[in-house]
Parts: sequence; C-alpha cells; structure tokens
Amino acid sequence: MRRPDGLLNHNVLGDDKGPQDACGVFGVWAPGEEVAKLAFYGLYALQHRGTESAGIATSDGSRILVYKDMGLVSQVFTESDLATLPGNLAIGHCRYSTTGSSTWVNAQPTLRPTKYGTLALAHNGNLTNTGDLAELVQKLEPSTARERGATTDTEIMTALISLQNEKNVEASAMSVLPQLEGAFSLVFMDEHTLYAARDRHGVRPLVLGKLENGWVVASESAALDIVGAAFVREIEPGEFVAIDANGVRSERWAPAEPKGCLFEYVYLARPDTTIAGQGIHATRVRIGERLAKESPVEADLVIPVPESGTPAAIGYAKGSGIPFGMGLVKNSYVGRTFIQPSQTIRQLGIRLKLNPLREIIEGKRIVVVDDSIVRGNTQRAIVRMLREAGAREIHVRISSPPVKWPCFYGIDFATRAELVASGLEVEEIRRSIGADSLGYVSLEGLIESTQVDENKLCGACFTGKYPIRIPADMSEGKMRLEITEVHGH
Repeated sequence: MRRPDGLLNHNVLGDDKGPQDACGVFGVWAPGEEVAKLAFYGLYALQHRGTESAGIATSDGSRILVYKDMGLVSQVFTESDLATLPGNLAIGHCRYSTTGSSTWVNAQPTLRPTKYGTLALAHNGNLTNTGDLAELVQKLEPSTARERGATTDTEIMTALISLQNEKNVEASAMSVLPQLEGAFSLVFMDEHTLYAARDRHGVRPLVLGKLENGWVVASESAALDIVGAAFVREIEPGEFVAIDANGVRSERWAPAEPKGCLFEYVYLARPDTTIAGQGIHATRVRIGERLAKESPVEADLVIPVPESGTPAAIGYAKGSGIPFGMGLVKNSYVGRTFIQPSQTIRQLGIRLKLNPLREIIEGKRIVVVDDSIVRGNTQRAIVRMLREAGAREIHVRISSPPVKWPCFYGIDFATRAELVASGLEVEEIRRSIGADSLGYVSLEGLIESTQVDENKLCGACFTGKYPIRIPADMSEGKMRLEITEVHGH
C-alpha cells in the first residue's frame, strides 16, 4: 500500500518477479457457520494476490476480534487461532505491500471504534488522493492521528469512516466513498453487518457469491469456489453493498465508469477466475494464439515460464502448430521471504525458482512464453539457463505489450527508470536479455483477446494514459506522466 506522501518503496530482492498486486480481500456473512475457517480458505485461494501478511476479523454480534500477522495465510493461522475467532460474519485480507512498509502495524484488517460500534476494514487497490485525506483525518482528529501512525490509505479510510457524524456505519461509508479517488475494492464490517464497496472505475475485481446459509464477497471468483459459494455477480463499479439478516442491500454511490485493469487478464488473477464474464485461462490461451499470429517464428518447441506463462504458451502452440512442452521446472515452495541472497548467490538465484529440463531443450529451437518483462532480470537469467542446457535458438514471446509506465492503482511495478521498456526499443531489449528474437503481443491484440470493450479497460502501464487523475506529488518525475482527467473527478 502507499504511504500518505504517495511514494512507493520498491522490492529490492534481486530476483525480479515483476508486477505484484496489492492485496486480496474476502468477506462472509453466514450465521451458524465457522466463518473464520471460511475466511481462512477464501484467503488461501487469494494467496497469489498478497503474500506478506494476512488477517481475519470476526464478530459474534457483540464484539469484533482481529487476528493478523506477517507471513502466508497458512503460516499466520493455526486451527487453534481460528477457534478463538467465533462469530456470524468475518472479513479477511492478504497483503502485498512495497518492501519498506511491510510491517505488522500495516497488516489488515484495520480496526477502529466509532460512536455506533466497531469498524473493521480491508482494502485492495490504491488511493490517489491519500495526502488530502490524511490532512482531513488530521483536522477531524488532531490529537490521535499522529499517534496511530496512519501509514496506509487503508488506515486513513478506516479513520475517515469512523469519524463521520452519521447515524451508523452505512451512512458514514456513503458520505466518505465519494471523497475517495483512485482504485479500491473494500470489504468492511461492524458487529452485525458485512459491507462491500468498489470504486467507480472498478479497477480491481470484486464479486458476490451465495452460500446455502449466507453470502460471500471476494476479490476473485476462485475464492467463492473454494468455500462452496455460487457466483452471483460482480459488485458493480460505484456500488455499495450491505449484507445482514435481511439479505443483500445495494446502493449506488457513484455512476459506473468501468476501467478494469488489463493486467488482471494477463497475470494477476488466478487462471480459474472469471472477470467481466470472461474465464481468465481461456482469455490467456486466446492471447497466446494472437501472439503466435503477430510474432511467428520457426521453432521445434513452445515452453512456458511456469506457472503464469502456461496458458499463453498453450495458445501459442495451438496458434503456431509448434508442439507444446514443459522445459522449465518450477519449485513452488520459494516464497518471497527466503533469506536475502548475496550478490554471487543472487546471480544464480533464479535457479531457486526455475530449472531447465536438458533432455527436452538440448539441440532444439525454443519459443519461451512469459506474461511480461518488467526489469528484464528474470528473462535474462532464463535465456542464459536455456543456452547452458543446450538450446540451439531461444525466441522469447511476451503475452502483454511492453510495460513502460508505473501503476498507481494497486500494482507494485518498478519505477519508470527501472522499467526496461521505458528506455529501450524491442530490439535493444532483445539484445539485453540475450534472446535470438523477442516479440510482444500488441495492445490491440491483447484487448481483443479479453473480449471486453476497450473503453472499459485501463492499460495505463502500457500507454501512459491514466484514466484516474494522478496528483503531481505521486507521479515520479513530476509531470512526465500523461494525465487524463476523467469525468466525475
């Protein structure tokens, strides 16, 4: 999440994993069920969206309890921890922050007393007017704002809702939501009611599901599947939802101006998730087929960079008629918390995650398909490994256009200076990573593959055209970014 000054701290690990989403959120209202366990499994399904900390808040109708800690969902919670979280409703969060602010105090859900009960809140996204909102909190609560150390936009939203002079949490949220700018998918709760809200652009996903005895809200439909909830619909951009014993109530706090994140389709979402009616796996296969048409090459074998490159590689093989194979083996158990490698170990570090299958690669012309190139370190290491394993030619194909601009809406990309495509042309990047050829899918090809209207998508990281205004203090290099004003801001 972003600090109030809008500056990002960036991942300093030498192994360039590329884009990371900010978070996953989950909420459940299900009287008579073990809601903490449902939240645990929901977060488990959303683990890919955030691996640094996890937390669950539950309410038994009279008080809210929160348990959170640093680490993976499976590391944070034990069976006995979950047993201490009774109740009828719960919210949960798994977090990917930028390195400097990955601390226990910034783990979510956040918790705040209000004059009408307690408020717990979890957030996926990034606000773009955090500085202004922090000043507002300071005015409303001059004595304690500094003591609380509000270093996330989540904490600031929680404070703003709790400090409203309204009749209940619902009315307070409805008065605060129009003041928030940027990308946010929220789940929050008081002692009796589960709430959810999505920014007017719907940049980050949020879905509603039905249990036999209750309701679920989650970042992705895959989290509904794991807890046995039936997908009902997406929470609409600009929609506020309340769930209690009377069922689901919906209000619109802003008109919908959809700008869904293109990168969810390329990389961020799980392949078994559905967004805007499109299955993500099938979309990625279509992107790979389009890539094969746009960047054909004579080769003997198509291999993915597992796991994120696999569906697009299947599509590339299908579109090109070149056989598909697994030429790289992934160690699934390398988290982001492994011991910081020294420089020499770091240069070998990619082997912690990927190792080539020599008998499949040796003597062959290989097409290797990946989802994106951010800094270029990963692809450089992969090309070198494949050469060492005896590949005759290595043709790198990327299932997204060149990433040239940072994201201010909830993905931790590198700074513009670190993005290899912001300073180099495709041929220069090819030389830099050592491949025999390099091809990216076109922006037009990517958008057509999603089968979503171009006007309803955000591709700012590819184009520099930001649909939500970026304040000057957030835009690295001040006004170097192209700023697009959107109606309603």
